[in-house]
Amino acid sequence: MIKQTLCALPIALALAGTASASKAPEDILDELAAKTSSSYLTQSPQNRMMMPDNPAYLVVEDGEKLFKQKRGPKNASLEQCDFGKGPGVLKGAYVELPRYFPDTGKVMDLESRLVHCMKTLQGFTNDDPAIKKRHGSDSDMMLLQSYIATQSNGMAWNPPLNHPLEKAMRNAGEVMFYRRSGTMDFNCATCHKVDGGRIRASVLPNIKKPEEWTKAISWPAYRTSQDNVRSSQHRVLECLWQMRYPNIKADSDAQIALISFWTDAARGQPAMLPDLKR
Repeated sequence: MIKQTLCALPIALALAGTASASKAPEDILDELAAKTSSSYLTQSPQNRMMMPDNPAYLVVEDGEKLFKQKRGPKNASLEQCDFGKGPGVLKGAYVELPRYFPDTGKVMDLESRLVHCMKTLQGFTNDDPAIKKRHGSDSDMMLLQSYIATQSNGMAWNPPLNHPLEKAMRNAGEVMFYRRSGTMDFNCATCHKVDGGRIRASVLPNIKKPEEWTKAISWPAYRTSQDNVRSSQHRVLECLWQMRYPNIKADSDAQIALISFWTDAARGQPAMLPDLKR
């Protein structure tokens, strides 16, 4: 019964308007894999088989309810939040983040913009659990991010680089990506600039191959090894932790710079949202 329900969810969500493209994430993956000889895209037949039953769809469904719910000290929903395409417009917004927002004077990614709206529209503070708890499928952050991001499924990554700060953040992220530091003298490129590189049994994506990189950065995604949906900021945090760097601060310029660079590297490729990863 549970499997039947999960299998029906992608169809139900699409009919309800929560999916932004007709192609399911697994179909996008199949098309990309067919165009390349990538061992990264084809390394896990088991994960591919699970994608239609992705538990993240349940998180997306709950996230939609939370997005539209009036709550917080101001008793307001998030339906007037502007993610870059106008108040309440979610379709295609995620693939055009990070971007510069005039109302804050900053370049913001999905997570930092969501926090901004929860504070300004709903009246939450950094100490409220709705904002303070950043990780886990049951957190408000992951429920909301999963719903918002999924509205851009199948659309091409296209973060704007028109504003000087957008260019500066993207370029700073590139410097960080290639700069060696930390106790192990690693950089991001150590793992992500070669074909068929591995950590143990896992094949790693090559940033120079956009077809691979789009899957690598398609977060939020359900991680089978962690039994949770994870965000882009969580992925950056975890990568840096594995490289033995100090923990990166949520919503910091460093976080957003890395995400700006990695999103630009996947420019033009279709996003798979929500994805399912090992």
